Order: sequence, then C-alpha cells, then structure tokens
Amino acid sequence: MQLSREALLQAYRQMKTIRAFEDRLHDEIQTGEIAGFTHLYAGQEACAVGVCENLGPKDFIISTHRGHGHCIAKGCDVIGMMKEIYGSREGLCKGRGGSMHIADVEVGMLGANGIVGAGAPLAVGAGITAKSNGTVSIAFSGDGACNQGTTFEAMNLAVVLKLPVIFVFENNHYSEHTGVAYAVGAENMAVRARAFGMRAEMADGIDFFTVHDAMRELIEYCKAGNGPAAIELDTERFYGHFEGDPQRYRGPGELDRIREERDSLKVFRKKVTEAGLLEHADIDQVDEEVMALIDRAVEEAKAGERPGPEHVVEDVYISY
Repeated sequence: MQLSREALLQAYRQMKTIRAFEDRLHDEIQTGEIAGFTHLYAGQEACAVGVCENLGPKDFIISTHRGHGHCIAKGCDVIGMMKEIYGSREGLCKGRGGSMHIADVEVGMLGANGIVGAGAPLAVGAGITAKSNGTVSIAFSGDGACNQGTTFEAMNLAVVLKLPVIFVFENNHYSEHTGVAYAVGAENMAVRARAFGMRAEMADGIDFFTVHDAMRELIEYCKAGNGPAAIELDTERFYGHFEGDPQRYRGPGELDRIREERDSLKVFRKKVTEAGLLEHADIDQVDEEVMALIDRAVEEAKAGERPGPEHVVEDVYISY
C-alpha cells in the first residue's frame, strides 16, 4: 500500500525523534544528572514506528526495558518523557518510573518493563479487552525474552483464548551481551511461535516499509478473529545493552559497519527520495524541527520540579 506524503513525513518524524532522543540521552547521561540504568533504542526505529503507525489510540502496546522508542512511536509526549527520565514531578509518571517504566494509558502505552519477558503476559491480559472492543494488543520483546517461560505461557494462553495479540520479537542479535546464535536453540523465533499454533512471520527490521506492510497484514488478521500472531524483526542496536556497557562482545568494526549499512533512517531516506516520494529538503526540515524539540525537552526537563519528602507516599495506594 502506497502511503501518502503526510504519512511518510509522519513516519520519518517518528523515527528521527526516537534517534535524536536517544542520541541526546547518550550525551546527557555522561553529565551524571540522570539517575538509574538507561537502555537506548537507537538503531531499531523502523521496528517501533513500522508497528505503531498501523495502530490507533485504543490499541495497546507493552514495552521492554528498552522502551523509549516504543513510547514515542505510540504517541507519548516527548517532553513529558524527558522530564520523567530526569526525575521531574512533571514527567509522564511524576518522575517515579524513570527510563524503564514509562507508561501513558491514555495513548494505549501500558508501560515499559524492567523484567525480561514480563510484557507478554500483560499484553495477553490487555488482549482480553482488545477482543471485546475490536482492537489489538502488541507485546514488544527482544531476542532474550523469547527464551523466558513467561513468554511461552503467554503465547500458549493467547492461542487457547484466541486473542488478538501480536508478539513482536525485535532480534538485535544480543541478549544483553550474549549472541543470539548461542542463546536461542531454535532456527528462529518464528518457528517457536508456530509451534504454539499461531501464525508467525519474519521481516527486515531495518526497513520501515517492510515492517509496516507485514504488521498491517497481521493486525487485520488478528482483528478478524483469527487469534494471535507473531513476527520476528531482524534489526540492530547502535549502543550497548545499557549506558556504560563497554561492548567488548562486539566484533572489530561491527558498530561502524551496521551504522553505515544498516541504519533505518538512511534506508528510509534513500527509498523515498529515489522514488520521488519526498525531497531531501522535506526530510532536512523534519530533522531541524525534531532537533529543536529535543533541545526544548532537555531544557524543560532540567528545569522541571523535583519531588520532595512530602510526595513520598503519593500514589502508593489507590483511594476508592
């Protein structure tokens, strides 16, 4: 399906926003102003955006510890996210969630998660609601989470209950520091998913258009009452497992190679300009606007109100 000019610009804007957000965080973390672990999503932009550009505000997603890209792609406020990461009370979760636990239920983002494989069962729970209201629930996972028993149980239950849940496995080739060829015994993750009795596909996670088209088909399939599905997206991670990771498990020249040959933003720009769908000037303008947004987000996050001792018991218990 040919996307409109507006849809193409929106897709690129989302991918560029994720890249700029993560690149800026990579720099800002060095100042020591951001507390806690941070896991950057740069390199995997086509996965999050290719999936989420097919979704509406009432569709659900569950993220991972590497969740900034999913949040942005699903429509979370970028400035609110930056404030959250900086620990401001003005953040999306009042500064209580930080990098690994950003959520915004209003846009269907049910939360990032610091526990590997914990998102899949939550997505199945949301899938029960999705089945009743005609929407879909997406469980983002990495190649590490595909080995977790929670993921296996969630996939089986989704099939048993015939839920509109899609398990999206972003294979960036490393589970923390362990190569996927060493850690995953099956030929691929799609084979495992099919063993549970669901439809499963594979796609190039560097190419937005490939991801977008594959997900559009799977979403239509699930919303039609056919039960769950899964997809494995082959992608790349530009930074370490966490900020501060020395990445000694990488091969010589590996990062330089994937940044040059496997960059989803470069692939997108090349495709749309060569096809005459967008001009370089259009994309350059988006770049400028996004960088201004990220500058503003950091400035406001640094100036944002911080929580005090009087706030420590807020939102601990629900008041009925």
